[in-house]
Amino acid sequence: MFEPFIDKLRNSTFITLETTPSRSAQFAPTIEKIAALGLDKLVDGFSTTDNPLAKLKYNALFAAMKLQDRFDKPTLATMSMRDRNRIALQSDLLGANEANVRAILALTGDSAHYSDQPHAKGVFEGNSKLLLDIITTLNNGTDMAEQKLLSPVQEIYPFAVTDSYAKSSATLQKKMSKKVAHGAIGIISQPVYDLENARQLLEMMENANSEHDGHCVLILGYFPITKLRTARFLDENVPGIYVPLEWVKALEEASLISIEEEYRVGFELSKNLFEELKALHPKIHIMTANQFELAKAILS
Repeated sequence: MFEPFIDKLRNSTFITLETTPSRSAQFAPTIEKIAALGLDKLVDGFSTTDNPLAKLKYNALFAAMKLQDRFDKPTLATMSMRDRNRIALQSDLLGANEANVRAILALTGDSAHYSDQPHAKGVFEGNSKLLLDIITTLNNGTDMAEQKLLSPVQEIYPFAVTDSYAKSSATLQKKMSKKVAHGAIGIISQPVYDLENARQLLEMMENANSEHDGHCVLILGYFPITKLRTARFLDENVPGIYVPLEWVKALEEASLISIEEEYRVGFELSKNLFEELKALHPKIHIMTANQFELAKAILS
């Protein structure tokens, strides 16, 4: 399952779709919605998020296992440093490995300050680079205490994330380079809304690989915008994302006409961007906050 997936990442078109589990004891409704829309036939794999914004959700590793079992397609399971120390991280990775959950998206995680769980505290024993190091160590047959594993793991494939925009390109380059140095084979960017921005990221990826003799692949993050308030929120409140002024102005003008026109303009901008990004670099991670009908429309 994973070898063809990684081969596509490195040598072909690679399209993945993010899923966000809900605050529920069942992930089946999300799976059934994907199946009903036939989205599994339009993507190369999925991802599952790990309690984003520190809000309680169904477990990302179990969700990944269920997606893989249902669709026979690899899933990137997100793991956050916020909620686990190195003991729990290694334990989760060992258990997930036997269940064939072997593509791991390493995140530091959002602050527990945002949590919907009173008095929740972040663990943060390290940042995402520690998790990348743990994966390298387990792949080499030992744990972080240099004790040999009684049974070796099947290869674990480490992925990481990066901002798509920063006022200081040198800072962004440095962060990307560190993740390559710590073994990431794929780095997913925050959503990109500008082709020039995408080209800059690709150049940074090339520089990072050259610096560390790496073979890491950039995966362009993609989040379609169909509402003016979404464009404004992303641009003004989410660090590491740049929404062009032309997008905001076009959505402003459309919103004065009607909700339907606002959606039409946003969808057209987003659809055109997807096709342009795919032509430039066909490695794309689609995020729609579980608006799977929108994902289907973009991919169709």
